[in-house]
Amino acid sequence: QVQLVESGGGLVQAGGSLRLSCVASGRTVSRYSLGWFRQAPGKEREFVVATRWSNGNTYYADYADSVKGRFIISRDNADNTVYLQMNSLKPEDTAVYYCAADLDILKNPALVDYWGKGTLVTVSS
Repeated sequence: QVQLVESGGGLVQAGGSLRLSCVASGRTVSRYSLGWFRQAPGKEREFVVATRWSNGNTYYADYADSVKGRFIISRDNADNTVYLQMNSLKPEDTAVYYCAADLDILKNPALVDYWGKGTLVTVSS
């Protein structure tokens, strides 16, 4: 089992930045895909970004088109932590952001093995 705990959400004005963190425990997650999904009020949970292990120390990042160029994902395997740096935030980025982990590629929320409880990000206009 993998437990995930997010932090860093809050209220920010449009154009501002926030950094989310997610700490994993229970297992070493260096070979897991780690990423973020979000769910806005009245909408389905959607993929935002993920980092997946390839081989050795190589990791790839996949971004949703809506956040490319604004969000940056990074991970620290020594601390079992994944980060999401969110820049140039827009009101439409307002959502609960969920950390996710899986041994497979992270893309379809229905197939994710492990979830955090979420952290709320609110972007005011």
